[in-house]
Amino acid sequence: MSSVPAVSSYDVEAPERLEGRPAAEVLAWAAERFPGRVVFTTGFGAEGCVIVDLIAREALDIDVVTLDTGLLFPETYALWRRLEARYGITIRGVQPSLSVAQQARRHGARLWEGAPDRCCELRKVEPLEAALKDYDAWVSAIRRDQTRERAAAQVVEADARRPGLFKINPLAAWTSADVWAHVRLHDVPTNALHERGYPSIGCWPCTSPVAAGEDPRAGRWRGLEKKECGLHKRPGHLNLQLVRPPEIS
Repeated sequence: MSSVPAVSSYDVEAPERLEGRPAAEVLAWAAERFPGRVVFTTGFGAEGCVIVDLIAREALDIDVVTLDTGLLFPETYALWRRLEARYGITIRGVQPSLSVAQQARRHGARLWEGAPDRCCELRKVEPLEAALKDYDAWVSAIRRDQTRERAAAQVVEADARRPGLFKINPLAAWTSADVWAHVRLHDVPTNALHERGYPSIGCWPCTSPVAAGEDPRAGRWRGLEKKECGLHKRPGHLNLQLVRPPEIS
């Protein structure tokens, strides 16, 4: 493994220093900087599969979880098991407090049609925030070129959810071509739906195939202005207080 960039007591320069470094080095930095307190949350897109590959091949101390909304495609559930078998890891499913049926009884059937933001809040955002209570940092697979909202993502940034929580974006500067080059080079398992016109895959009610020439995320919440599920909130600002490492006994 490549040498890990040094970690200082007050690592305010981490975003700048890690910019442009290989994703494996960024992940190794996160595992060292937040020992036992960093988690990767994946939705099983191609980018997420790349990060699973890097974590497993480098044997990094990073937990892996997925938000099991109860509305994932069968192909996504199949990929989940393939990744576990391929890399010998456990990917923990984090579920909403309400089943799909319970949500329908309480908030109305097919909430994703009438109030998609609320549906995402219940099935994705709230479960993520509950899961992150046990961690000081979380890894995401977003890329800057995916959406306007993600264009300013830093490799390391403070998360607005709470003071002291950090978000690590090791693929921030990658392109789709970079992702697929890694997939081919390392024979990384990916979702079978990618071969059927689904470049971006979420819950089945809110994901549709994309035609040639369309934006890769055009199939997410098609016909709506909505482009994000709410997981990737606007980051806060790094400062000395936030990046002070925990005391080591």
